[in-house]
Amino acid sequence: MAHGHRQLSLFNAHDDERCFLPIHVYDTEKSRPVAVVLRPGKTPSGVEVRAHLRRLVRRIRTRWPKTRILFRGDGHYARPEAMTWCENNAVDYVFGLPGTKPLSKKVDDTADAVRTERAVGDKTQVRGWAETRHRANSWDKERRAVARIEATRLGLDIRFIVTNLDHGSAEWLYESLYCARGQAENLIKLHKSQLSSDRTSCRSALANQVRLALHTAAYWLMLAVRDAIPAARDLAKAEFATLRLKLIKIAARVVEMASRAPLAFAAACPEADLFASLPAALMPRGP
Repeated sequence: MAHGHRQLSLFNAHDDERCFLPIHVYDTEKSRPVAVVLRPGKTPSGVEVRAHLRRLVRRIRTRWPKTRILFRGDGHYARPEAMTWCENNAVDYVFGLPGTKPLSKKVDDTADAVRTERAVGDKTQVRGWAETRHRANSWDKERRAVARIEATRLGLDIRFIVTNLDHGSAEWLYESLYCARGQAENLIKLHKSQLSSDRTSCRSALANQVRLALHTAAYWLMLAVRDAIPAARDLAKAEFATLRLKLIKIAARVVEMASRAPLAFAAACPEADLFASLPAALMPRGP
């Protein structure tokens, strides 16, 4: 949400207020931020999505030229310009795909079977999977589309994804590969809610981009602290807010001496030993 008339803030009908819609890119396996870009509060165009992908891939392949790259994104990124660019540059993608009547009609047989199985067995929920080849009016060719079909007592729900991968079952592509995108949403919540990166209160877009960069630096610091915690400890997988409360915002007595400043924790402090071991773990290793 953006108050006032800040640069790049636009009225968004979905949120019913002026806002920004920044792009967040994460390496979800390691929870590491790759890019955080401030942008206007509107759906990105295909040209914009392609430009972001081109810059990211260029920087990644500068260091890791042989690494296989796969992008996951919701339906906003399933633009023909972006998909064509990925296909021409050996980049894999799995994007959400908004449903349409022609696309839904292609999976009618599977949808009817799922709906019938739920009704006949009086089950609470039945899921099915289907895949087809689909070409939207704006696409230059057919692409592989996968459907997740779910029948419940409330009705039928069909969700689609599009991909250029030629392997993997429909269920694996949706459940295991695409739905792992939810971890990126969790990381965005860490960035936005627990590090307050939504405080883009400057009038200038450049200043607000700098704010995002500073919040991303804070994210890296918190991530470094969490990665330094031994895996056996509960805090090794804690959220940033928990780390702040249990490791950073704690009381201690500082004793100033000529060459050092010892910290004296309360006898009941549960994380005193962990706090004492973290400086050595965070210290840069020599060559």
